[in-house]
Amino acid sequence: MSADPTNAEIFENLRIELRSGCVVLATLAELRQEHYGYTLRKVLADSGIEIEENTLYPMLRRLEKQGLLLSEWREEDKRKKRFYRLSPLGKTLLAALFDEWDALQAALSRVRKGR
Repeated sequence: MSADPTNAEIFENLRIELRSGCVVLATLAELRQEHYGYTLRKVLADSGIEIEENTLYPMLRRLEKQGLLLSEWREEDKRKKRFYRLSPLGKTLLAALFDEWDALQAALSRVRKGR
């Protein structure tokens, strides 16, 4: 990629767009097991998916509002923490999203190879 700042800006915008759907899918997948925000961020980061708190928490609230997540406040280590997990609807839609991911990945692989 050239040093042209316009190209760098275009690339960054496209990278963010591509990444955002992947972050949602990875978050839903990790919430098959219950996590609170900090541990969820750590698990995602350990998998190579870095996410900022100011991105994670609004996304979790949105996914909960959409009915994909359930949350519960509990005390742990003398601190109140909000734990998240997939709802039954979230489990169903996660399976469907992974099916869609597999189909897209196969199609992109064919496109990338020039068929």
